Amino acid sequence: MSSRAVSCCLSGIVFATPLAILLVILVTSTPRPAGAAEQSFPFGSELMLDVAPLYGSKRVPMIEIEENGSASIDLWCASAEAQVSVGSGSITIAPGDIAPAQCTPERQTGDQNLIAALSQVTNWRRDGDIIEFVGPSTLRFRLMTN
Repeated sequence: MSSRAVSCCLSGIVFATPLAILLVILVTSTPRPAGAAEQSFPFGSELMLDVAPLYGSKRVPMIEIEENGSASIDLWCASAEAQVSVGSGSITIAPGDIAPAQCTPERQTGDQNLIAALSQVTNWRRDGDIIEFVGPSTLRFRLMTN
């Protein structure tokens, strides 16, 4: 084999290696289509608001949404029922009446603020055990997996 043929073949390998590396980088860094990473809504599961409890309490708000659209919401102090419509990335929550409970003014205000925020959400997204309800503010929930 002539030195010219060896040089030609070796230069092809030299160019092929960076091209192969570039191809691997492009394939592994290309974003997946939106539906590929999307996970289904966790109907029938307890979702706990990702916040610390209020001072002097261990209670943290939770919501559980069933496939038929009924939902139960445990607020900072009181509880409520709601009707929920969940689509592919969209959500609307129509809270019902809050059941009366003996609460401190701070907890009553927290209940009212949370109900108002839930009624304004329009979208949801999921990343593993994290479910976010998005509206004027984002409410971050953790899927209870115990």
